[in-house]
Amino acid sequence: MRDFRLLSVIISVYNEESTIAEIIKRVAAVEFPFPKEIIVVDDGSDDRTNEILKISQSNIARLYQTPVNIGKGAAVRIGLTLAQGDIILLQDADLELDPNEYRQLLQPILDGKTEVVYGSRFLRKNRQIYLIRRLANFGLTSLTNLLYGSRLTDMETAYKVFTADVSRNLRLRANRFEIESEITARICQNNFKIVEVPISYRPRTKSEGKKINWRDGIKAVWMLVRCRFDGLEKSDKPLLLNSEINK
Repeated sequence: MRDFRLLSVIISVYNEESTIAEIIKRVAAVEFPFPKEIIVVDDGSDDRTNEILKISQSNIARLYQTPVNIGKGAAVRIGLTLAQGDIILLQDADLELDPNEYRQLLQPILDGKTEVVYGSRFLRKNRQIYLIRRLANFGLTSLTNLLYGSRLTDMETAYKVFTADVSRNLRLRANRFEIESEITARICQNNFKIVEVPISYRPRTKSEGKKINWRDGIKAVWMLVRCRFDGLEKSDKPLLLNSEINK
């Protein structure tokens, strides 16, 4: 087992006043063999998210707030710049996924089997996932496997875990939801092995705050194709915007 000293959990959030306090509480409560830091990037929320984050700040190592909404991809890139851990885990700000599954997500990395783990929503039967979402994910994942020679079942999963070494080799430029496609494409281009583990998943509806739509699916396809043919360069570190980093 490799000697890891810190886990960085990056939470990008935009207008999640109903869930952000609970997800931070759940992440903070997860017990692990070594310390973790919670990094929150508030992507220009204009509801009560900012107010709630201040109340939850005792559990947050670093809080970065953008003055306007710039997109999930940009928020994730900022979070990666702020992360100091040996392992990085991406966590959404809703309650669709369960932080209590962190241990099984990280275990393949801790055992030295890989440097990248994806939590797959489709390695376990789940009748809650709508057919349209299954089909959309199947299409995007199949295209990924075709273009990059991978054998994934859930490219669009929000639970992506990788070492800091992997992060330093990713050239990321996406600003919106197509960041999921870009991360996967760059990982595959760098020949990092992706191990999938089954995770539980409780999908939410648009009325509950689901933000992704069919246009994002088109952008994801374009990103997969673009990355496949635009060559591979060294990672560009994202520039932080003029805002405030707390702690």
